[in-house]
Amino acid sequence: MRIGELSERTGTPRRLLRYYEEQGLIVADRAANGYRDYDASTVDRVIQVRGLLDAGLPTRLIKQILPCLDKPRAIHFPDATPEMLATLERERDRMAQRVECLARNRDAIDEYLTAVRAKREEGLKQPA
Repeated sequence: MRIGELSERTGTPRRLLRYYEEQGLIVADRAANGYRDYDASTVDRVIQVRGLLDAGLPTRLIKQILPCLDKPRAIHFPDATPEMLATLERERDRMAQRVECLARNRDAIDEYLTAVRAKREEGLKQPA
């Protein structure tokens, strides 16, 4: 698919897609006319990259952990410094806290919906 379609399918501006390619986060083949041609799996990759960026990870770390998202995995860690590992651990812990918060919020919304629906059904069952 061409860059316009990838942009549309992922909601990612073309400029950012070009940047992701420059950073080695996504790969495009080139057609004879020089146009980028992306594999369908690039849609998922862009969504993963966007999620990791939204979580606060810099592109240099994202590039290193992207292989962990692939199957089969080919993990490379030539420059895994103690500082980088500490940063990843902090980010992982921060994500875990966000997941817990989101789960609590989801559960609260579920409880609210259950209570509202039960109250509505009670009201519908009472004679007028």
